[in-house]
Amino acid sequence: MNNPHQNARMTGLGRVEMVRRIVDEGRSVDEVAAGFGISERTARKWLARFRAEGVAGLENRSSRPRQVANRTAEPWIDMMERLRRDYRLTAEEIAAKLKLARSTVAAWLKRRGLGRLKSLDEPAPVRRYQRQRPGELLHLDIKKLARFERVGHRITGDRHGASEGAGYDFFHVAIDDATRLAYVEVLPDERRSSTTGFLVRALRWFRARGVRVERVMTDNGSGYVARLFQKALRLLRIRHIRTRPYTPKTNGKAERFIQTLLREWAYAIPFRSSKTRAADLTRWLDWYNQQRPHASLAKRSPLHALAGTT
Repeated sequence: MNNPHQNARMTGLGRVEMVRRIVDEGRSVDEVAAGFGISERTARKWLARFRAEGVAGLENRSSRPRQVANRTAEPWIDMMERLRRDYRLTAEEIAAKLKLARSTVAAWLKRRGLGRLKSLDEPAPVRRYQRQRPGELLHLDIKKLARFERVGHRITGDRHGASEGAGYDFFHVAIDDATRLAYVEVLPDERRSSTTGFLVRALRWFRARGVRVERVMTDNGSGYVARLFQKALRLLRIRHIRTRPYTPKTNGKAERFIQTLLREWAYAIPFRSSKTRAADLTRWLDWYNQQRPHASLAKRSPLHALAGTT
């Protein structure tokens, strides 16, 4: 009995053997086809390919057509791109001008990366700045990390047995713009009392190292816009600079420090619990400030950079 699906399982060697029996042994096509479990029509197809192309014609081919009859010509695609870039026309407007289907225009614009208007604008150049004097600008930020009672899934890759309901630790960070010198505390929340208390202790820490802070930059979190925090800054005669809403890159040095903190410490070491993680923070921070080289500081550590400016 012929099996119409057998052809899909035939290898190139099987087709060669099938053709050999027909051509070299002189056996009938229907007999050989029945022996291989395929239809006579399929056997004749492979026989015709062999006579036209030799053994190479017996290999599998892609079912994709060599030419697509209704494929949009390249000049039309270039015209779509020009109308989009130069005149910022929508896909519907371009389709009307070129007498094409809107779906066709939209699909090609998407393929060319022009589906959204913002993709037409040149990316703004990266503007990097660095204060010259230590203390001229101090960046403050907060990173929330979940508490845990066993090694987490970021280390083990296993999400089962997570420490449900353990709460969060709030890492309050302060980093000097000129030297990248950093101070960090783990606090229970990000409320005004915590942000203000951290500010005072951070200023005291920097002052002990000869750094007098002139300006503080923060985001617009509730703990930073609270009256208590503002009052502390006024009493200390420190100017408060707040980032633009939804623009974290404005406070980029704090953001980058947090990423370093996570990558090289928080997620790099398999801490047994969040308590052991918090206890190890001082060790890592000392290494960061004293030994870790920074490309932006000519491969110096923050303390070495500070020593070079004082």
